[in-house]
Amino acid sequence: QLQLVESGGGLVQPGGSLRLSCAASGFTLDYYAIGWIRQAPGKEREGVSCISSSGGYTNYADSVKGRFTITRDNAKNTVYLQMNSLKPEDTAVYYCARRTSAICSGIAPGLFGSWGQGTQVTVSS
Repeated sequence: QLQLVESGGGLVQPGGSLRLSCAASGFTLDYYAIGWIRQAPGKEREGVSCISSSGGYTNYADSVKGRFTITRDNAKNTVYLQMNSLKPEDTAVYYCARRTSAICSGIAPGLFGSWGQGTQVTVSS
């Protein structure tokens, strides 16, 4: 069955970097846009980034633009989120999720269907 599994989270100091991975199975990754969404304690879910099925189009939340980079390797059925210059406010559970189409057209959490279980990212000194 369809499955998305995130990994790569952890504890990092402010200014540090992490790379999250989202491994997909049970469907053909090539056909779908994939996004990353995060949820901080006590806050609503926030769309972080999205990448189109071909990887040719990406978009980002203003809060992460210039610091985060989303990429994908369809041959490996994996989507990545490289996070640099991390800040304490980036602390959250990060989820990858699948759109029902090949394009992104926004990063609002409600646009995404199937979700992974999430991986915790904590930015603290």
